Amino acid sequence: MSVYDQLPLEGMPRRLYSCTPSRLNTWLDCRRRYRFTYLDRPQPAKGPAWAHNSVGASVHNALAGWWREPYERRTPLTAAILLTNGWITEGFRDGEQSAQWLGRARDLVSGYVATLDPSDDPVGVERTVATRTKVIAVSGRIDRLDRRGDELVVVDYKTGRRPLTQDDARSSLALAIYAIAASRMMRTPCYSVELHHLPTGEIVEWRHTDDTLRRHLSRAEEMAVEAADADERYRAALSDVPAPRSGSGSGAGTAGRTAPRAPRPESGGPLQPATGGQKTVVSAELDDLFAPSPGPICGWCDFRRHCPEGQAAAQERRPWDGLAD
Repeated sequence: MSVYDQLPLEGMPRRLYSCTPSRLNTWLDCRRRYRFTYLDRPQPAKGPAWAHNSVGASVHNALAGWWREPYERRTPLTAAILLTNGWITEGFRDGEQSAQWLGRARDLVSGYVATLDPSDDPVGVERTVATRTKVIAVSGRIDRLDRRGDELVVVDYKTGRRPLTQDDARSSLALAIYAIAASRMMRTPCYSVELHHLPTGEIVEWRHTDDTLRRHLSRAEEMAVEAADADERYRAALSDVPAPRSGSGSGAGTAGRTAPRAPRPESGGPLQPATGGQKTVVSAELDDLFAPSPGPICGWCDFRRHCPEGQAAAQERRPWDGLAD
């Protein structure tokens, strides 16, 4: 069976789990962060924006815009102008640091596009692809999709300070899913994935096989089954919360007003769903299901302020600490 065919699911049929690779990786990395990100509504307040994310988003937007320009305008100067016009200033220490990184990012994009053939139009830029099996309906957005000969190649831009290795490309669930989805949607083989590291100019490539792609897809399904079960148990906990009684202050006499929401737990402790102004603490078993995975990475978590385990595991990072020296 080809990796692009649907895979079987043992047991009873269930609704497809709709997800992105990012959602699956969040479930794998930290279930509490998964809960905060995808389940809790209102979502717990995030920390401040990260400067390194601002750099990455600005660079990605400029490169996407560069390919949308007419052929004669696809020059390093155009890339620098697009970067400047779309510069995101959030997360930097001050205006001076933002200006310094604007200059560095201009050099990154202009230097990178100087290595490209402006006439070699990609198949897609910021292209959304999707596929499904009998377990999941997964989608994501590819930075760039090239055609090389009779095959497609997934290209992912990287702007982080850490040098990349071939293992980064080989082990990436997202890149594998993108390759599968692109191939199925466009009926063209896609086995090669590339990481383009702009700070060093390095291109890290990995060529998958049907077997390696199938293993990634199977791994995604396994995570999806676990996450879907947890989602259902979370929703069941919400549905078990009794409705407010008439005359309690959230019913009669409040026409045209919205009932207040229950405050969110700052400690990251037992789940406290907000329904009809009432706060309900669900079982410790369900809270354990969304237990955190504390470690050094907690210093970079958007929800660190809501997680005492994360606070204990890693020091708080400043919004600009992710920038290279």
